[in-house]
Amino acid sequence: MLEDTIVAVSTPFGFSGLGIIRLSGDRALPIALNIFLPKSGISVEPHHPALGYVYSAESGEKLDEAFLTYFPKPRSYTREDIVEISCHGSPVVLEETVRLCIAEGARHADPGEFTLRAVINGRMDIIQAEAVHDLITATSLDQARISFNQMQGRLSRQIENFRTRLIHLLSRIEASLEFPDDDLEISVDTIMRTLDDTLESINHLIGTYELGQSLSEGTTLVIAGTPNVGKSTLFNSLLERDRAIVTPHPGTTRDYITEKVFIDGALFSIIDTAGMTDSSHPVEKEGIKKSIRLAEEADGVLLLIDLSRAETADDLALMKKYGQEKTLLVLNKNDLPFRADIIRISEYFSTDQIVQISALEKRNIEILKKKMRAYFTVPIKKEQEVVLHLRQKLLLQCIRDHLKKAKEMVLAGYSEELYIEEIRLGLPALGQLTGNIQAEDVFRDIFARFCVGK
Repeated sequence: MLEDTIVAVSTPFGFSGLGIIRLSGDRALPIALNIFLPKSGISVEPHHPALGYVYSAESGEKLDEAFLTYFPKPRSYTREDIVEISCHGSPVVLEETVRLCIAEGARHADPGEFTLRAVINGRMDIIQAEAVHDLITATSLDQARISFNQMQGRLSRQIENFRTRLIHLLSRIEASLEFPDDDLEISVDTIMRTLDDTLESINHLIGTYELGQSLSEGTTLVIAGTPNVGKSTLFNSLLERDRAIVTPHPGTTRDYITEKVFIDGALFSIIDTAGMTDSSHPVEKEGIKKSIRLAEEADGVLLLIDLSRAETADDLALMKKYGQEKTLLVLNKNDLPFRADIIRISEYFSTDQIVQISALEKRNIEILKKKMRAYFTVPIKKEQEVVLHLRQKLLLQCIRDHLKKAKEMVLAGYSEELYIEEIRLGLPALGQLTGNIQAEDVFRDIFARFCVGK
């Protein structure tokens, strides 16, 4: 599979000023030079863009003016020879350039095959490959930072640290069993300390998965309140466009509407819901049921109260219901004379949970957005690792379960042969995380550490 040369368009489909075709493999440069004609006096040198033309050798027709850049192995993304042809981003031009490369002997790359080759050739491990995709598809600035750090190998190094720690522990225990006369015995306290430290670190990583999901999927917020308090107007103001229908009549929204919006680098899914009140209308009743369910399932609630009218029993019931939960109390229509009792309606909320706005006039909307960012998102520390994939979480849980069982066996006084087998069973899961699986690691470590000269 790796003996052939692959080609594909590396930029998204569509019309743009620039498009890139990438080739990877031993014949990348010869194939590229068969469809690329450098301008007079220009030579193709490694890592230096050469200006020329994409052309058909068969017809002699020039297709586009382009740059060709050659990255010789192993200093390339795939650790194979790579050529990138940068031309104008016309889908027709890009497709024809790929066709010309295939006619010269290249094969169209499968989805993700450039990164697959990078993993197979040792350029990166599986976690880093996942991070490449995560960085490309990042939905928040925090996720992009985390993905970049993982692409640089930070999480992989932490996993490798776990692996090395456990291999060393196994090698010390096995050496004490194999060479009893060499005074290599390891204490139970040392074994327990290694297991406890490793378990603590693994549990911390597992605990970050929910944060990782909120970073990649966004924080879900429901705009809740009684009818005609301005929920749809606020929804449109947060989106900065007219998405929901707004009328002066109560009950305009009978179903929910969801849209995503970036606020200060964080992704939010905002849901506009039907007004929560008693109703005998079957459609309204169904909409209210959905609103209540969505509010219960959401990461947070923006509870809207109309300052221009006296608070109702429904208003008070909602404030009592959501006052102790993750909720911002949004006092709307502060551009009109106040009729609501602010002291009374603020009873269930702390000061930092309350903000006054006018959704119609867009007054204090930016203040509300800052409160949303601060109140509903978890600040990410600069060096914090976050698990972004279910695959990673499940493998970490597998390792944790084996180590917990090994710890219980140590405490129960089981023989070394039994609990080291439980520790050993966790090693393949660590290897699967990064793709680095070597069964002989423990034996290599024993001979390197304890058998020199024997």
